[in-house]
Amino acid sequence: MFDRAPALSDAGIEVELGGHTRATFDAADLVVTSPGVPPEEPGLAAARHRGVEVIGEVELASRWLRGPVIAVTGTKGKSTTTTMLGRMVAADGRRVLVGGNIGVPLSSQVDDSTPETIHVVEVSSFQLETTTTFRPWIALWLNLAADHLDRHPDVDSYAAAKARIFANQRAEDWAVVNVDDPIVMARSQGIAASRVGFSPFGSTRDGFSVDADWIVRRTPTTSERLVPVSAVELTGRHMLGNVVAAVAAASVAGVTTRAMVASLKGFHGLEHVMEPSGRIGEVVFVNDSKATNVEAARRSIESFPGPVVALVGGHFKGGDFRDLRDALASRGRAVVAMGNAARLVREALADVLPVIDASSMREAVEQGYAAARPDGVVLLAPACASFDWFRDYAERGRVFKEEVDRLRGRL
Repeated sequence: MFDRAPALSDAGIEVELGGHTRATFDAADLVVTSPGVPPEEPGLAAARHRGVEVIGEVELASRWLRGPVIAVTGTKGKSTTTTMLGRMVAADGRRVLVGGNIGVPLSSQVDDSTPETIHVVEVSSFQLETTTTFRPWIALWLNLAADHLDRHPDVDSYAAAKARIFANQRAEDWAVVNVDDPIVMARSQGIAASRVGFSPFGSTRDGFSVDADWIVRRTPTTSERLVPVSAVELTGRHMLGNVVAAVAAASVAGVTTRAMVASLKGFHGLEHVMEPSGRIGEVVFVNDSKATNVEAARRSIESFPGPVVALVGGHFKGGDFRDLRDALASRGRAVVAMGNAARLVREALADVLPVIDASSMREAVEQGYAAARPDGVVLLAPACASFDWFRDYAERGRVFKEEVDRLRGRL
């Protein structure tokens, strides 16, 4: 941002860096916030008190889009599911733009938006809590588990922010919901949109689920095969659940099954999401740096039969590491505890399996390899944010892969 300030000033835009003055908020007609800024921040609260509209970037951009929006939220799986949905819509021959919390701001799509453009948008709780008119044609809520409790006061507040994805929908819109998640189901009761269910890991009499080797759509009287499980090239049982969700939303959008299958070919997932990151002998390394909460880490660990050495820790943002106990007791060989949360990790898990402390990612990879030999999986599943050691989860994942490469070259 600092390097762009001169160009903005030259364009006649007044720029303030390092904070804002009270006069700036007093003079504003509209305040648009970054998702990282809590709505309760005193300057924003004062602006609202004076009648100034305070919204987020997603809300602002959505007011200018010409095409319909498919929005995806959830605690885990948003980016992978959003990417798959975009691929499915594109494979069906339709014009699609993918963005939002996935890394491309929705506002960057405004100039390219047409009535025929479908916007597939990942939205976080931080983005949704600053929406007032945002109205998805199709709203997909994947799941909910404790997360971001360093920002939201409790799980109920977090769930309420997520549920805003349905707030402005109408009867002609669609809500695609996880029937296995009681919070999602409770929060989607009584909404205006038509509700369609999917079951990531079980089955449902009316909705989308897995039946043997197929993803199917059931009604009380019929069962239609849509996508063969063999077409899915992603690692992890929970990743198959994301595919079921994407298929459900794509079906509602009218995407053909042929396009769904074609879009999955060659799609091995996103960087830092269950990403195979090398092997040394029979020891396999997997980068799931985007597993930034306890529920996501648990699902990562459960994706492997064992033995697993899990690299856990970082900047703690809520949840309970004890929720990893059952998964680690049945398939874990050790845990490497990292970062500011290392003490909490040890307290929660040390009576289940060995917990090894690491003071850097290099040490974590080395300790993980030593514990995993001769034939285990070293899994980076931090269950935490990255802000103690790294700028973001992506930097953490890149450093993990670099340390794996360095270790391989040394041995």
